[in-house]
Parts: sequence; structure tokens; C-alpha cells
Amino acid sequence: MATDSQRTGSSAGASNTSKPAVSGFTLPLPYRLFFLLIEPVATFTGAYYAFFGQQTYLDLTHAASSPSPIPLGTSIAMTQLANLYFAFALSEAVILRSTSDLRVWRAMLFCLLIADFGHLYTVSPLGPQIYWSVLSWNAIDWGNIGFVYLGASMRLAFLAGVGFGGSRKVKKAA
Repeated sequence: MATDSQRTGSSAGASNTSKPAVSGFTLPLPYRLFFLLIEPVATFTGAYYAFFGQQTYLDLTHAASSPSPIPLGTSIAMTQLANLYFAFALSEAVILRSTSDLRVWRAMLFCLLIADFGHLYTVSPLGPQIYWSVLSWNAIDWGNIGFVYLGASMRLAFLAGVGFGGSRKVKKAA
């Protein structure tokens, strides 16, 4: 595996006026599985349904207000949503795989955590029970709420250093 200096093309003796990269952390298996595999696949699934299964997506989100046929403007907005899901999944999968810089991981997961809270807010018009009535959730509720709870919990745990062992010291690259 290439070192950070090999990856960035800088030489070991070169003067670097920016902050040194925080690297060399060992990613615990649960984070590796979730952030690099499970979440990107699940988010790609959401993108698929927002693009190819728009009627199903809208029916599961709120059947009483789901239009049929889907108006062009709604279809365009759904396609844009699919594109955002795709960008989210691709960014997480590619960026996090391309670096061992802990600062990049923390920044990316912090941004996604803020997006989690925003995503949870989007379903608030369905009423407060939507957040806790697990037995009444359908497939899209499990994705929009349950899976987002899981993602936010994983991000909070990562940002808090849970699972990284007793030593929180991280070596800094020269």
C-alpha cells in the first residue's frame, strides 16, 4: 500500500507548510463493513428506487398524497433525489477507500452525520410517531428512519473514537 507521501506525490524531505496529515489508523471491521460496503449498497438501492421505481417510492413515503400519474416536475425532483443518493453512495465508497487520513474520514463522516439529521427532518411532516412507531414502518420507513438511525449511530461512534482501542493517540505523518 502506498504511503501518504507516495499517494500525494510529495517527497519525504519536501517542506510542507500545511498541517501534517493524520494517518496510520487501523479501521475497525464494523466501520469498514458499514461505511465501505453496507451503506453504499443501501444508498445505491435508494437511488435505484428513486429513479426507476418512483411510483413505489412515493406510495411508500405517503400513499395518501402520492400522485398518479407522477407529474413531470415530481419525476424530475425524484430523479434529482436519485442523483443525490448516487453521489452520496459514490462519495462515501470512493473517498473513504482512497485515503488513510483520519482527518478526511472524520470530515466526511461529520458531513454525512449532518446529512443524517437533515434526512430525518424531512419526514417530520408525517408526525412525531414516525420516529418511534417501528412496528408500523414499511420498507421506505426502515430506509428513511431506521437505517439513518444506524448510520448516524455509526458516525457518532466513529467520531467519538469507539472501537479504536485504548490508545487514542494517532501518529502524524511527517
